Amino acid sequence: MVGETPVIGISCSTLVLPDMRSVSRFALSRYYVQCVTEAGGLPLLIPNMAPEMAGAYLTRMDGLVLSGGLDVDPHYYGEEPLPDLGKIDIVRDEFELELVKVVKEAGVPILAICRGIQVMNVAFGGTLIQHIPAQVEGALKHEQSAIRDDAVSQSIDIVEGSQLHEIAGTTRTRVNSFHHQSVKRVAEGFQVTATTLDGVIEGIEDPNHPYCVGVQWHPERRPHDPLTQGLFASHVEAARAAARAGSGS
Repeated sequence: MVGETPVIGISCSTLVLPDMRSVSRFALSRYYVQCVTEAGGLPLLIPNMAPEMAGAYLTRMDGLVLSGGLDVDPHYYGEEPLPDLGKIDIVRDEFELELVKVVKEAGVPILAICRGIQVMNVAFGGTLIQHIPAQVEGALKHEQSAIRDDAVSQSIDIVEGSQLHEIAGTTRTRVNSFHHQSVKRVAEGFQVTATTLDGVIEGIEDPNHPYCVGVQWHPERRPHDPLTQGLFASHVEAARAAARAGSGS
């Protein structure tokens, strides 16, 4: 922790852009950085490294945000790829699956977003729905096509008494939606905290961890939304408390 400013690690994607000489790059939406900074944290961007490097990053951060990105390789939850599986990034999968394990074991606060909630669930033994339209009967549209980043598209029901409920202050709200995969079997020790009206899981958390919260939507794309601010503020405050108690950096 730098002074009273907790260091928040944020995982990155790997991108190859044709208009930038097709050189592989680590990348992150600026919204994550904005939300962490406005919540009082110091962002630390974490590239995809070898899994054995995960422990080294643990000593340099007080909290972790697992960001969104590509699909998780179904190999890691014991399935073969279905026809509608999207692109995968094996290097990122290997690193993040190890990273979230060592971070959670150390009691460091975790906020897992979109792909992040899926990585967290798989890391601790859960499984995923590979393609919602093909595997969920009566599924709603979960891949939002609105142009505005801050648009919302669906309602979620939040479980009363959960940490997410405490943050949101309501049992129903509307969120954005940019995913075609979701949590299927919830990892042992976690509980469901939010679902859409078609039953797709939108939130999970570990009630026995100081702060281990996963959401399927993209709160960072709505930086001025009270729920977004509540999520990042609560995470940063939990990171500050963990740092004072001796966890994290």
